[in-house]
Amino acid sequence: MSVIPTRDRRAERREATRGEILAAATDLIREDGVAALSLRDLGARVGMRAQSLYSYFDSKEAIYDALFLQGATEFLERARALTLTDDPRENLRRSTWLFVEFCVEDTARYQLLLQRPIPGFEPSPEAFAPSVEALERTRSLAAAAGGGDPSDLDLLTALLTGLVDQQISNDPGGDRWTRLHDEAIDMFFRHLDTKHGREGR
Repeated sequence: MSVIPTRDRRAERREATRGEILAAATDLIREDGVAALSLRDLGARVGMRAQSLYSYFDSKEAIYDALFLQGATEFLERARALTLTDDPRENLRRSTWLFVEFCVEDTARYQLLLQRPIPGFEPSPEAFAPSVEALERTRSLAAAAGGGDPSDLDLLTALLTGLVDQQISNDPGGDRWTRLHDEAIDMFFRHLDTKHGREGR
């Protein structure tokens, strides 16, 4: 009686090697900067020739794309797991704090996901999809909290990334700007109430 294999060990080994390469690439961009990733250094870090990396990724841009997908998925999973309440504004406050925390905990990941440190790089639709879903979740929470205009979301994201950029640039590892999150969100809510002619809540 023949036994039908239930595991594709070759595929498992390949995925394990891809994971090892991405982990090493993450370490390198944290050490040297996102745009400074070198295939030669990456190959040396995982014990293979730079040319051999092409057996696992088509190009350096494909490595960036995989890192983008990895980071965007990590944030989306945290956003999905966020505990919500019956208060729409509290929900937005929790969601935005989650975003700020996620950004400042890994500068290289933040730069890859939300800035443009690599000339000419654009994430693939597959890699970008988690970011689209995460932004749509924020859009829905903002609308429920009274900020349904597109400009409201623009202002909110500008406030948040402003705090993150200031924190990373001027007080890495500290909280000089991130501790202003609640104050910034309160200002945003007051702006919404004034803009839309509502009494402060």
